[in-house]
Amino acid sequence: MKQKQQQNKERLFEMNGGYFIDGVAYMDCKITGEPVKNVSTEATSVIGSRAVLARIQQMFPEQDKPKRVKTGRPSGWHFMNEFVDKDGNVFHKGKEQPDLKGTLPPTKIKPKKKAKRRSKEEILLARHEKKKKVLKKSKTKLQKKIARR
Repeated sequence: MKQKQQQNKERLFEMNGGYFIDGVAYMDCKITGEPVKNVSTEATSVIGSRAVLARIQQMFPEQDKPKRVKTGRPSGWHFMNEFVDKDGNVFHKGKEQPDLKGTLPPTKIKPKKKAKRRSKEEILLARHEKKKKVLKKSKTKLQKKIARR
């Protein structure tokens, strides 16, 4: 009885456009026509993952995020004890002091020093020097231990 029901399901599945390859149920996507693997035998039609993603993209298009407008102030300006921007606005720890506007010269920003990247050879030499120090230290410890005996 169960086998007959299974055969009926498979026959109905094949009538809906499904097919089996090495015992695995396949059905073609109704939009793109690409084969979709591991489909239920009870399925009547299938939409592939690419088609679903394309539909979602159409329904919810990516919105352009508004770009951040630069103020011309350096990063961390609001943490400075005193900061004067190019317009003469004075800030004490990020809070504007309107009564001091235009009384002080603009703060000069010093550019950060970029760390120079070491070459592979320099890295290896530094590692070698470290090893030499550690070995020398352990050697002196060992000699002290031997001398105590």
